Amino acid sequence: MPASSTPSKPKLLAGGNPQIAKADGDAPVQEYISALSGWKRDVAHDLDRLISRAVPRVHKAVRWNSPMYGIKGQGWFAGFHFFTNYAKLTFFKGASLQPIPPGGIAKDARWIDIREGPLDDALLIEWIKQAAAIPGWGKS
Repeated sequence: MPASSTPSKPKLLAGGNPQIAKADGDAPVQEYISALSGWKRDVAHDLDRLISRAVPRVHKAVRWNSPMYGIKGQGWFAGFHFFTNYAKLTFFKGASLQPIPPGGIAKDARWIDIREGPLDDALLIEWIKQAAAIPGWGKS
């Protein structure tokens, strides 16, 4: 039987996160976003747009079935992951941001939970710019 020319859709994991292979670049992040549905796709698209606009030299990747954002040689500064009713945007050195994002009790990381609806673009861009300006987590 001939192979189908239609690409298969990624398997959806808990919370509706698509299972996307670990990879660097914009393409796997866009594949992740495209595999989401409804409000989750809208939120992911908006977050990706805000991060790309705030940090033009951003390095994108998919790790652990989540989009990750960093600066080459400086580490990851943010990533997001979906749960059933919200998205969690994590700033890996978020305890250094002003104002400090409200979620989390980890030594360095802080996050915000984003639900369906409009984003506070101005505050998110401020946090994104701050986070990108400090050494991040791991290797990007």
